[in-house]
Amino acid sequence: MEMDDFDDFKIILWLILFLLFGIVIITCKRVPDEMVMTVNGPESPGRMGITLEHEHILVDFIGADSTGYFRWNKDSVIAKALPFVLAAKENGVKTIIEATPQWLGRDPLMLKSLSRASGINFITNTGYYGAQSNKYIPKSIFAMDAAEIADLWIEEYKNGIEGTGIKPGFIKIAVDPDDHLSPEHIKIIKAASIAHLETGLVIASHTGPDGPAFEQINILKQSGADPSAFIWIHAQRGTIEGNIRAAREGTWISLDNIRIRNIEPGSPNSIEWYADRIAWLKDEGLLEKVLISHDSGWYDPAKAQGGNFNGYNDIFDAFLPALKNKGFTDDDIDQILVKNPGRAYAIRIRKL
Repeated sequence: MEMDDFDDFKIILWLILFLLFGIVIITCKRVPDEMVMTVNGPESPGRMGITLEHEHILVDFIGADSTGYFRWNKDSVIAKALPFVLAAKENGVKTIIEATPQWLGRDPLMLKSLSRASGINFITNTGYYGAQSNKYIPKSIFAMDAAEIADLWIEEYKNGIEGTGIKPGFIKIAVDPDDHLSPEHIKIIKAASIAHLETGLVIASHTGPDGPAFEQINILKQSGADPSAFIWIHAQRGTIEGNIRAAREGTWISLDNIRIRNIEPGSPNSIEWYADRIAWLKDEGLLEKVLISHDSGWYDPAKAQGGNFNGYNDIFDAFLPALKNKGFTDDDIDQILVKNPGRAYAIRIRKL
């Protein structure tokens, strides 16, 4: 090889190396696609499909000081729940957000087995359930400050729950339905805001009335988190005016407990009442902030064979027809059951 040829070769080689280095740098800096975190690992929000966004498989009401995996047999729970999950799948359901928190019966390995048996994706959670006067939180937790509590939740997101490798897909908390939050519950929502700003996990808070909802939203805003990081669970217990105000700020309005009941049409908690509430939100241009669920399931390990298990089909059998009678289109229903859950549970840090 002549010297000039060798010099040309070196130039070409350097150009190739420089090009490859540039590709690596661009790839490393590329913003990753949004994802949701299922018990089987990350998934695109666009693949969630029809989603039931606040349901339960098992809930153990004995209290934080007495509960544990020894209280139930995973195979028995799966055997009881599987037919109901498969029935939901027949209605097109592809994803179930399982809202049972730690110390109330959260069991990520059981959910993973149920997912494999059914073909349904499940999303589990981190966080603490403070409602019912903190019965479901160990007393030792409240010796910690908000940052220390948040660190426990962040650790579960980064490294998995209790050595299982299964990561939570959202933060589940709960507060009592009082006019003002207790000091313990202020600490919980502050911890949730810290954890959200570190992980991007949405905060789903069992709340109820307007008062505690707006106290939590204000704490989030003070921390620098946008209200779109917050799901107001059981928002049907709030006023329609409160729902509208919160949704306009960006909060997700979760209307739960939609089940067929022997309730007079038009009464609170009837199918017709829920349809009217959502129609009102739609008229206000806020349908894109609405989430719905049965809040159903509820295998109870304290009862023989888990007690009565509520299914996941009332929304499809009764509620969607009620919405269509009010003029809701297929696109409207797709917005509520597919698009909104995908946007709400997408892992993304939402700063004010």
